[in-house]
Amino acid sequence: MKKILILLMFAVFLFGCGASATQSEFWQHDTMYRTNDHMLFSMSGYANPTGEDQKKSMQQGWWGIEIPYIPAR
Repeated sequence: MKKILILLMFAVFLFGCGASATQSEFWQHDTMYRTNDHMLFSMSGYANPTGEDQKKSMQQGWWGIEIPYIPAR
């Protein structure tokens, strides 16, 4: 029973995060994430994207709100 509850909570969390984006954009795609790299980036806490993340985003065509890359000082 605990496993089912945890899986249900995880599913609701994923759906809620995806639906919080502009819904018109969210529903235009058949998946929430463009690639596995996109999913890993989104789930790993994207607060500090790197240049490599930007390259992957451009090459793989991720969608969503653009987060600009600001190099460290």
